[in-house]
Amino acid sequence: MAQAKKIGLYVIVVFVLYTIITSPARAADLVQIGFEGISSAAHGVGQFMTALIA
Repeated sequence: MAQAKKIGLYVIVVFVLYTIITSPARAADLVQIGFEGISSAAHGVGQFMTALIA
């Protein structure tokens, strides 16, 4: 099972590197979208906590 996880990780790393090398603009867009999602989620949690306290 550990061998399968290691192979899966290598496949993901190779795919990410391939995507970055072949299309850096698209990869940058995907990273930006990911960070915007994380930021939005954190903002939502902050609003929820504020409403819970108030």
